[in-house]
Amino acid sequence: MVDVGDPAPDFQGPTSLGGMFRLSEKKGHPVVVYFFPKADTSGCTIETKAFRDVHPEFAKRHVTVVGVSVDTPEDESKFATKCGIPFGLVADLDTKIGTAFGVIGNTGKARRITFLIGPDGRILERVESNIPTAHVDAAKARFLTG
Repeated sequence: MVDVGDPAPDFQGPTSLGGMFRLSEKKGHPVVVYFFPKADTSGCTIETKAFRDVHPEFAKRHVTVVGVSVDTPEDESKFATKCGIPFGLVADLDTKIGTAFGVIGNTGKARRITFLIGPDGRILERVESNIPTAHVDAAKARFLTG
């Protein structure tokens, strides 16, 4: 698993907004990459809505938020619409993204892990918690204070 200080693995994938997301295109700005196990489940809904609720504050500070799961692009899109989120969810069908970050669990799904990435593309913090809001709280503390 990538750790604090490591360069974040570059990735690209189709998003719920249409088009492709590529991490390297965000260099120069902070990025929150949160991996979640499955769209439209209770914990993932809580986490995604919590990121949605604080998204305007992140946007003001030029912080990109992106969620990643092994769901299909169609399921990601339905979930994004249902949650009313303004940021993209990336479909990682072949688990290459999750594997690069080291977050794929025994079930073949991503574990709930968030990476806070600095403008230089390096991991500033890794958040591992089964409490969905802990990921949002860490991102807020890192990027919205001061």
